[in-house]
Amino acid sequence: MPIHAGLSKAREPLLEKLTVSKARGIKVIVSMIGLDSHTTGAQVVCALLRDAGFEVVYLGVNQTPAMIVKAALEEDVDLIGISCHASNFALIEELMELVDQNGLADVPVICGGHVPPAQVARLMSCGVARVFLPGSPGDEIVDYLVASARKSERDAQL
Repeated sequence: MPIHAGLSKAREPLLEKLTVSKARGIKVIVSMIGLDSHTTGAQVVCALLRDAGFEVVYLGVNQTPAMIVKAALEEDVDLIGISCHASNFALIEELMELVDQNGLADVPVICGGHVPPAQVARLMSCGVARVFLPGSPGDEIVDYLVASARKSERDAQL
C-alpha cells in the first residue's frame, strides 16, 4: 500500500472548502534543501496545493540553494516552498541571499517542517516569508500562499 493511500480521504473536508480557481495560475516550487531526505511532508503539501489549483514544480531531495534559484528563474515561479528539517538552516539563509542576488526578491520563500522556535525567528529575520510547522491547517497554508504569491502582486498592479 502506498504511503499516501489514505491521503485523499483525509483531504476531503478541506477540499470541500477550497475554491480551486483561487490558486489557478500560481506556480510554486517545492523542494528539500541540502541532504534533507524527509519527503513525506513536502509530498503531502504538493498534493494539497495541486488540489487547490496551484501549478507545482516538485524538485525533490538533494537540491542546493543555487539549483533551487536556477529552477525558480527557469520556471518563472510565484512562490518557493522549502521543506526544512534538522541542520539545513544555513542553506536556507544562503538560498535567501541568492534569491535577492538573482532578482527574485518579489518571490516569497516559505518553509515548512520541524523547526525550533529560535530557528523560526532566525529564518524570518533573513527574509523567509513564513514558516509552517507540522499540524498547520491546509486551508491556512493555501490561503496564505494565494495571498502572498508574486502573481497576486502582479494582478494587483494591473
